Amino acid sequence: MLKQLSRLERTRGIIIVLFAILMAVSLVIFYAPGRTANSIDPTKNTEVVAKVGSGSVTVADVARIRENYAQMFGSRISLAQLGGNKRFLEGLISKQVISQEAARLGLGASDGEVAERIRKQFSDASGNFVGYDRYKESVTARYGDIEKFENDIRDEIAQEKLRAFVSASVNVSDAEVEKEYQRRNTSFDVSYVALSTDKLATKIQPSDDELRSFYDSHKTDYRYLEPQRKLRYVFIETEKVGSKLPVQDSELKAEYDSLDPKYKEAGVEIQQILLKVARKDLDAQVEQKAKDLITRLRGTTGQATKEAFAEAARGNSEDPATAKNGGLLDKPYKKNESKPHSLYDRAVDMSPGDVSDIPIRYGGNWYILRRGESVPKTFEQAKADLLVSLRNRKAYTEAFKLAQKAHTRLQETKDPQKVAQELAAQANMNPAQMVRETPFVMSGDDVPDIGANQQFEQTIEPLNNPNDVGEAIGIKNGFAVPMLVEKKDPRIPDFDEVKTKIADSIKQQRAKEQLEQKAKDLAASLTGADGIKGAGEKEGYDAGAEESFKLGSSLGKAGSSTALDDLVYGLKPGEFSKTPIKVDDKWVIAGVTKRYDADTTGLTAQRDTLKQSMVSERQDQIFDDYVAGVQQRMKQAGKIEIYEDVLAQLEEEEPAAEPGLPPGLNFPTK
Repeated sequence: MLKQLSRLERTRGIIIVLFAILMAVSLVIFYAPGRTANSIDPTKNTEVVAKVGSGSVTVADVARIRENYAQMFGSRISLAQLGGNKRFLEGLISKQVISQEAARLGLGASDGEVAERIRKQFSDASGNFVGYDRYKESVTARYGDIEKFENDIRDEIAQEKLRAFVSASVNVSDAEVEKEYQRRNTSFDVSYVALSTDKLATKIQPSDDELRSFYDSHKTDYRYLEPQRKLRYVFIETEKVGSKLPVQDSELKAEYDSLDPKYKEAGVEIQQILLKVARKDLDAQVEQKAKDLITRLRGTTGQATKEAFAEAARGNSEDPATAKNGGLLDKPYKKNESKPHSLYDRAVDMSPGDVSDIPIRYGGNWYILRRGESVPKTFEQAKADLLVSLRNRKAYTEAFKLAQKAHTRLQETKDPQKVAQELAAQANMNPAQMVRETPFVMSGDDVPDIGANQQFEQTIEPLNNPNDVGEAIGIKNGFAVPMLVEKKDPRIPDFDEVKTKIADSIKQQRAKEQLEQKAKDLAASLTGADGIKGAGEKEGYDAGAEESFKLGSSLGKAGSSTALDDLVYGLKPGEFSKTPIKVDDKWVIAGVTKRYDADTTGLTAQRDTLKQSMVSERQDQIFDDYVAGVQQRMKQAGKIEIYEDVLAQLEEEEPAAEPGLPPGLNFPTK
């Protein structure tokens, strides 16, 4: 044993050296160029992006929130419009602050409370827990991780406890309820004018001497920090390529058969009862009639048969077109994502047979809706839509193939006109339509016919010498194959190059300086509310008249604000604001031509609901202020730290294109 130990002692140094070499090689491989944090699935990246007291927020936490919003909104709205990663991170930090503050006050959720919440959330029709296996399957599919989900439930309960603790003493008096009822239910006919810098700027015309002087003193402000490129490109329009492609009925039938069942629905049957409000003073009476009908139709189940609703519609609905058909709309209704918040959208979200639980105010009248069964869409009914979808996909593929051919030929010929002539017949275009040219552009520019296109910018960035050809890239309505005409290095531009920008800058600057005084001058020239709209239009500003305006809604192009609501509510008929008020970046003058005071007979029925709403709003405000205070104190104490370098890695990325297709356009496959 001693001999063995001696031999080990002599070889220990060698072993340590070999181990160190092995570790070094491993680190080189792991941190090799290209193996950045960005190559890791963000939803599994445990790198800390913010420290919050005893806890932390990871890249994965932010990425999951971002992914949830992306699934919720799809392509309708960019994540940047929601505030991006920084906004998501702020929400997660606030969540940690709430959880830790609740724990500090002994208001955390117990295991029993978490279990009880889960049992209620995952119960069957009889109210019993669905069982651990089904629970695990559901949570894993929807949230990805059971532990994470249960921690979220724990935080949710803790937040509820903390909110109740902080806002326990909140109350609203009967006088406050009555005052709020008056504010919410009083309506006005309002005339307004909104003065904006853009409108005023169009009236300002600086002289050439002023422009030249401004340029001489600000020329470095217009320095181009990046190269500019002028490009000529071959354009392939997807729609023109597709218009000549044949589509067989057999292809359409196969497409139809492969559709998800939800896309084989024409919509749902909807029945309605319309109760019109002939005069404003009858509004509460009509609303009560609607409530009585709803109570009768819903019974104890919340549902009504098609026949029972039809009978009520024939006897009560004031829409002749649908009343004679038992309130049934002339065709099945389906939600339109481009037009959200339609009257009938809420009916689609109900279960078959359900009747709306409250009267629905829409267009100044009251509606009662019943959701019927889903109506299937036959192949013949779906055929037109399928033809468009399939032709578009075929067109995209063929246009891309043609763009690749154009790329090859342009590399060979360096002559866009010649390439256009060769491919015009296949593109179903004339050569003049296919050759386009840009002005000198750089990253971030809104390029004519292309827009601000990051993929296009990346494609032209490597083009440094005249006649260099870029890859085919998706742009608006088709594909572009760009060729460099000329490149200008970073520089201070000549006066003529930026003359228009200088003029715009001066106009905007002067408009901002003059806007408030212009609004005051206009207000001083008015003699009454009736003349506001005409005076505003005469001066070229945004002006209008809104009937039945209610506080909290947008006043046409003037927008909305608490200050504007307070102003309108305080005016008597014929009065107007002699002092303009600021709403966002506009100055607004408003006047009331008619005022319709709230009908107080409806207060009794709404008192409890309104009071609860006011209490809830006040509790929310107190809770938000409390959390903001705690968070501010933690920041001052150095207990909250955001790692900006890690956050920078989370910048939104454009979705990758399908294999074999270029970036820029991601055409749907269905």
